[in-house]
Amino acid sequence: MHTHRGTELMLYLDTLPKGGHAVIEKVEQRAPLDPIATRLGELGFVPGEAVQVVATGPMGRDPIAVRLGTSRFALRRGEAARVGLRTVS
Repeated sequence: MHTHRGTELMLYLDTLPKGGHAVIEKVEQRAPLDPIATRLGELGFVPGEAVQVVATGPMGRDPIAVRLGTSRFALRRGEAARVGLRTVS
């Protein structure tokens, strides 16, 4: 699944299916000094890191459980929508 945002076509973490693997391409800053993007970076959501969706909330809703390295995180879909990905084959 690819999402069109602006002029580029990119996959985002909120659209990655359960069990899907990808590599983080970028974390979008939605405003100067964006606290959510800053916090995602502090947690390790940085370009080049592999990520996997391990679970989703009921009927595909919040939260999304993701594996980043050996850690697991629960993210809201709005937070996951900031994480741009490239798929791995």
